[in-house]
Amino acid sequence: MRVAVSTKTVRSQFVKRIGEISGQNILACYQCGLCSAGCPASGAMDVPPNQVMRLVQLGLEGEIAHSGTIWLCASCLKCSIRCPRGIDLARVMEALRLMILRKNIPHVDLSEIDREALLELPQVALVANFRKLTP
Repeated sequence: MRVAVSTKTVRSQFVKRIGEISGQNILACYQCGLCSAGCPASGAMDVPPNQVMRLVQLGLEGEIAHSGTIWLCASCLKCSIRCPRGIDLARVMEALRLMILRKNIPHVDLSEIDREALLELPQVALVANFRKLTP
């Protein structure tokens, strides 16, 4: 899929708002990929963390909203520790979740999680996910 990108898109209100909520300089990310390489959940993510940052930089809110990556982030801070630019990516992920939750877009229906998965999933992941779903 090809997306037309302009300076106006990169400097969008979305980029500014995520920067304000997270307190991070979104445009400082230069896509080194260390966040994705160190992420323990990256194998299950549809978009690696560094690419989420790129989508944010480009102001592509819709693509992020349809990705499961921000919901899989456990905020373990490994990405933030590894970032050579000092970006706290966990804060950016939380800001993205907040923006989507404020729009009341459902992403996880708790009743659809089967019993076997509930028994196998780490409790910390479930608790983090439930916290994300609580307005």
